[in-house]
Amino acid sequence: MELHNILGLASRLKGRQPSTKESQYPKNLNEINPEYFQRFGQQFINETQTYREQAPLFIDKMPNNFLHIGLIKLILPNAKIIDARRSPMACCFSGFKQLFAQGQDFSYNLEDIGRYYNAYLKLMAHWEKVLPGFVLTVNHEDVVENLETQVRRMLDFCGIDFEQSCLDFHKTKRTIKTPSSEQVRQPIYKSATEQWRHFEQYLTPLKKY
Repeated sequence: MELHNILGLASRLKGRQPSTKESQYPKNLNEINPEYFQRFGQQFINETQTYREQAPLFIDKMPNNFLHIGLIKLILPNAKIIDARRSPMACCFSGFKQLFAQGQDFSYNLEDIGRYYNAYLKLMAHWEKVLPGFVLTVNHEDVVENLETQVRRMLDFCGIDFEQSCLDFHKTKRTIKTPSSEQVRQPIYKSATEQWRHFEQYLTPLKKY
């Protein structure tokens, strides 16, 4: 699921300077006793127990977590981060046409979503520089082109053995709570890769970013 635990922790750490009302996070991470990071990590594990039951691993697919990869590294040093990336126009168009429940205010304006995507690229480049090897980037187009190769990359990164069910994901009987729930019930398909081109004449504000 898309869990709010990391976002909630980051919000609690922000604090405010009484004089400037400036957020203290993430600058204040250098000032926090390392023992607290262990406590935060254990709190995350405890709070998410209900979602994973007895499974040794589980996925928190909250997309906004990319903002807090440094924090995640501090509290969950054994976590594996996968950056599921899509080409700029396809990604931004997909976000623009989706009505999110909350928390994605940038997605309702083409210029805003273009700026946000570029900021995301810069931040991911920063994480790779300061935390080399902590994040695995997986391109959507590569997954569509060769699912098994990319699945094996991700499983190797996570230290998990390959299972055929990873390729037959669309046969799962699990409940799926995501805007793409109907897509997950289908095998990989390519038709959406260039879907944005049907609306290209309306996407000029996005293209300039």
